[in-house]
Amino acid sequence: MIDIRHLTKRYGRTTAVDDLTFTVRPGHVTAFLGPNGAGKSTTMRLMLGLDRPTAGEVRIDGKAYQDDRRPLHQVGAMLEGRSTHPGRSAYHHLLWMAQSNRIPRVRVQQVLEMVGLADAARRRTGGYSLGMTQRLGIAAALLGDPPVLLLDEPVNGLDPEGIVWIRHLLKDLAAQGRTVFVSSHFMAETALTAQHLVVIGRGRLLADTTVDDLVGDSGSLEDAFIRLIGATR
Repeated sequence: MIDIRHLTKRYGRTTAVDDLTFTVRPGHVTAFLGPNGAGKSTTMRLMLGLDRPTAGEVRIDGKAYQDDRRPLHQVGAMLEGRSTHPGRSAYHHLLWMAQSNRIPRVRVQQVLEMVGLADAARRRTGGYSLGMTQRLGIAAALLGDPPVLLLDEPVNGLDPEGIVWIRHLLKDLAAQGRTVFVSSHFMAETALTAQHLVVIGRGRLLADTTVDDLVGDSGSLEDAFIRLIGATR
């Protein structure tokens, strides 16, 4: 479970995240929504200790991510798909991650097969398409078989087949009892994948609710989202 309490991040006079409080629970996919510049990426960086909060805290299963001695076994994250050395193969990229975190070598092949990259595993990642790079980022997040997953825009760059694949993967992971937290700007896909929503705007919490409750009589998640964002401006 992820607990965020009064999380705030300021850069000079700019407040990127403003007193956020919410909980992400296991067993379903929680989508993290907001317009560009709302503070989604900053919030996810704060979750992983990549930025220090101005105030507030994030606890993942009761402790800060940076205090975990086996982080890949606890939290799998993808914030930037293109985070590999272009001259290194997908296999060797995952292998060094596995070896540095005491993960068995066999797990590398397992996650490559899971994300559909087994046939391209020995190719240099510099030649990968955006969709393939996204799949590799997801493989890295899954490497330690973690109970918590944080994925920033995992659908970005995937073709229609890949979008269906990630939809089923996320649902399957949540059905296993994992905590799955996914940022997205694809409303139609979010409506098909997520059961719960956390919506922010200008760094502030706007909604923490189910998809069905937010949509209500709006007709679609996109219409409900536009109405919610518009009402706060």
